Formats: sequence, structure tokens, C-alpha cells
Amino acid sequence: MIEVILITVAVLGTIGLVAALVLFIIAKLFTVKEDPRIAQVNELLPGANCGGCGFPGCSGMAVACVKAADEGSLEDLKCPAGGNECMKQIAALLGVEAKEHAAKVAVIRCNGTCENRPHVIKYDGALNCRIAHSTCQGETLCQYGCLGCGDCVSACSFGAIKMNTETGLPEVDYDKCGGCGSCAKSCPRNIIEIRLVDKDKTGMVVECVNKDKGAVAKKACLTACIGCGKCAQVCGSDAITIENNLAYIDAEKCTLCRACEEACPSASIIMLGKPRKEIKKNNATAKKADSNTNTVKEIKTTNVRPYSSPIKISFEAPLLPSQQYLLAGVVDLTPIAQATVSDNQQNSKTHSYDAPLLPSQQILLGK
Repeated sequence: MIEVILITVAVLGTIGLVAALVLFIIAKLFTVKEDPRIAQVNELLPGANCGGCGFPGCSGMAVACVKAADEGSLEDLKCPAGGNECMKQIAALLGVEAKEHAAKVAVIRCNGTCENRPHVIKYDGALNCRIAHSTCQGETLCQYGCLGCGDCVSACSFGAIKMNTETGLPEVDYDKCGGCGSCAKSCPRNIIEIRLVDKDKTGMVVECVNKDKGAVAKKACLTACIGCGKCAQVCGSDAITIENNLAYIDAEKCTLCRACEEACPSASIIMLGKPRKEIKKNNATAKKADSNTNTVKEIKTTNVRPYSSPIKISFEAPLLPSQQYLLAGVVDLTPIAQATVSDNQQNSKTHSYDAPLLPSQQILLGK
């Protein structure tokens, strides 16, 4: 019995030793030597793994930096989270020069606050923008604007976005935002744009993505772009284009003259980091003096839900003879019918009054 146990232990030990030797030889033959600079570059990167650089995480960016350095330049590489300072440190480590990249930030292209964009329904579902977008158009009449569920807040790895409880919209902290694009990818309605800004992180933006025609868009939101083209007319650098009833500003052509902001009748164009132009409320009946007649005219509301006030129905058509008889108290129409027939016997015409009463006649009779 003891001999069997000893033989078993010896066989198993021999098999284990042989397997270990084989694995050791294979590991030596197929080993991949990693450049030590990759680990050093990886330490300089912020470690957010946001993917804004175009690579799967910071480790992929580190490998790309080392390969690019071997080719002599880091010109096409940029870490949006770390910025130009991070790329300068990497370039110094690898012995190459880094190109200065223009700053980019995330911009929320929607100003549909609770005040500017009235809510008409209550969404009672999962607090997720993609689910809300796929199941309904949102709580307002605008099917293009922000849904307010906060997917962009969850996607941001730097805490640069937060929801404003008063406006119901996300807000971006430009001091923290590096323009990695994670928030833009999470938005199902594509209202977040990674835009080019100057060194002070300012720029002109059309805060609207509504592609409906002017009248329809204006009913949904006070600050909706109506595609009037006034901004494009005053722009001296041809930076503004109008497409699908919506204005768009090219950040590379814009000179920040702010002429478009002054010309916009809807106050949908703003300058990042600057006070917003005051919006004249037109969701309540306003009065405007007529300069010619010195009379006061009422301006009709343009931002009231169509069902927010009772519907008024007027009947301006003249009453039929039968309705006049009913209102006069004549209920029995037989004498009238006989008289009518006798009067028209000369023309050999017969009349019948056996048809049922019309709905209007029934209403007059109280039926």
C-alpha cells in the first residue's frame, strides 16, 4: 500500500516538473518585451480612460505616443483630459516636440429651461435619456431639446457637468471640462457639441437644435431658432449658415464680434462665459403702443399651449326656418307642413317632413 502511494506521488511530481519546464521555455520563446517608456508615459496621463484621444484607454494612448515619438513627432496626438501641459511633459520625456492644440469644450446646445419651454406632460419612467428618447418625445412640445435625465452627468469622468434643478438643464464647468466627448456620446439627441474655443474658453454658440419651422419652434420654446437668417446677414466673416431652419456658427471662422447675438430676435445665440441677452417674454398678453395712432394694441400670445384655455365655439350661421319655429315655441310642425303643401299644390310639388330632427334642433328642444 505504501509503495502505491510513493509511486503515485513520484509520477505526479514528475508530471508537474515537466509541465513547469515546458511553460518556462514557452514563456521565454514567446515573451514580448515592452518598452519601459510606455509605463512612464502612462504615469503622466490622467488615467481617466475617457477615450477622448481616440484610443481604448490611457494605456493605448501611451503606446501610440511611444510609436509616434520613434517616428519623430507627436503632432497628431492629443490628450483632451490632460491638455497641452500633459502633452508637453510626454514630449519632454520622449525627446520630441509637442504641438499646441486649440482648446475644446462641451457645449449644451439647448436653452429650453422650465421657463422658456413649458412642460405639457409628465414623464413617469426610467430616469435615462435613451429610454425616454425611445419611448416619448419628452415632457415638452420640443422633440429635439434636452430630456433632462442626466446621462451626460454620469458619463463625465471629471465632474465637469451637473444638472441645474431650477432650469432642468445640464451645466458645464469649463474649468474642469477638457472636451473628451464622453458626454456627447451619451446624449441620444446630439445636443452636446465639442466645440473649438479660444484660450479663454469663449465662443459664439447657437443654443438650439430645433429643426422645425419658425412658428412651430417658437410655440415649443421661447428661445428657439426660427431660421430667419438675420444673424447670417450681419456676420462679416461668413461663419453662419442656415440649414433645416436652424443656424449654425463655424467656430474656426467666427471672429467673436457678437453682431449675430445682437441681431437674433429669439436670443438663441450667446457667447460662452458672458451674460446672456435678456429675453422679452411673450408668453403672456403684452401691450404695444402704436406710434402712428397713439393707440394701444394687444399682442397675441405665441407660447401658450393650445389647450391651456377653454375653447370658444360660436355659431354665426343664420337659423333655419325649422329652428326659428322651434325657438318660437312651435313644436308640432304638422299644421305648418300642411300649409306648405297646400301653397305649393299649384306647382305640383309635394313635401315631406318625416325626417328626424337635426342635432341642432334637438339641442334647441332640450333633448
